[in-house]
Formats: sequence, C-alpha cells, structure tokens
Amino acid sequence: MKSLQAEFHKDMLALYEHCAQIGFRPVLFRRLVVLKGGVSAARELVFKPGTTGLDRLVAAGKADLSMESLMTRPRYSTLFTPLEIKEATGRLAGLVPRERSRGRINPVITNVKQASSS
Repeated sequence: MKSLQAEFHKDMLALYEHCAQIGFRPVLFRRLVVLKGGVSAARELVFKPGTTGLDRLVAAGKADLSMESLMTRPRYSTLFTPLEIKEATGRLAGLVPRERSRGRINPVITNVKQASSS
C-alpha cells in the first residue's frame, strides 16, 4: 500500500507540471501536496469549497488533468473511501457545486456555555 501511496503522490505532483504546460499553475495545490502528501491532500481538497482548479481544467477541456480524475482511477480506489470517490466522481460530472467559499454563512457555536446563554 505504501508504494501505491507514493505512486499517487508522484502523479499528484505531475498534475501540476501538466497544468503548467497549458498555462495554469495551481501553486497552492502543489504546496499542499508537498506538505501533506498526495493522498492526504486529495482527501482534504475533494470536500473543500472554493477550489476552482477543476473549473479551469474543464473549461480548457483538460478534466483528465484534475485531482478528481486521478482519484477515480481504478488503480487508486483502495486509497480512498467510497464517499471520497463518490465526491470526486460527482465533481467531475458537474453534480457537486464548487462555489467559492467566502467564509461561513451561519456562525457555528463551538462554546456550549455560549449557546445556552443565548
């Protein structure tokens, strides 16, 4: 499994190089992959709103260069949960909205005392 994770990591870094060749440089994507590793970065990014890289790749006709495309390859299916693969597949199919995040819409109360005093 370790070698499969290493192979996925290498393929994630290669996505940046392929994107750069078409004039798109997802620098923050590359940084996250380097810092966290390919699998961890993919798990984090696949559910994160505000990621517009897929939109740019789809517009350029290069969805195959996306992290989501990489995640849905059969050879990497054991690295991700069915939910993660479903999310990636949905994003590729345009079923999952990818609006840019501007922060939380509704405040989230993290302090129980604060909630009971309201």
